[in-house]
Amino acid sequence: MSDTASVSVIDDDESVRVALDGLLRSHGYRVKTYPSALDFLSSAGFEKTACLLSDIQMPGMTGIQLCDELCARGIEIPLIFITGLPAVPPLARPGFCGPVAVFPKPFDCGELMACIESVMRGLV
Repeated sequence: MSDTASVSVIDDDESVRVALDGLLRSHGYRVKTYPSALDFLSSAGFEKTACLLSDIQMPGMTGIQLCDELCARGIEIPLIFITGLPAVPPLARPGFCGPVAVFPKPFDCGELMACIESVMRGLV
């Protein structure tokens, strides 16, 4: 892990942001949290983000719209979706820079951390 790179978490549910912040910090990661995709995009946070965890369904800009926007801007950040949706919408479509993984809530923390560690090591 780079000493300046961080994992960014975007979720409109504060309890999820707090829980993921604690989990990631307990594994030694720098963490930035955002209550919305627009807050993330308007910050300088994406410049130092090595891995992005985003909810799919959020007010304003959804996680899928965020992914499309990052792709349109040429910003390549490994993205992991976390979602409470009962059925994940189709994510593979032309011009879409898809996620590395999708984890339904509630997710297994060990599996999520293994995925993040693979991303941070450049294995994904």
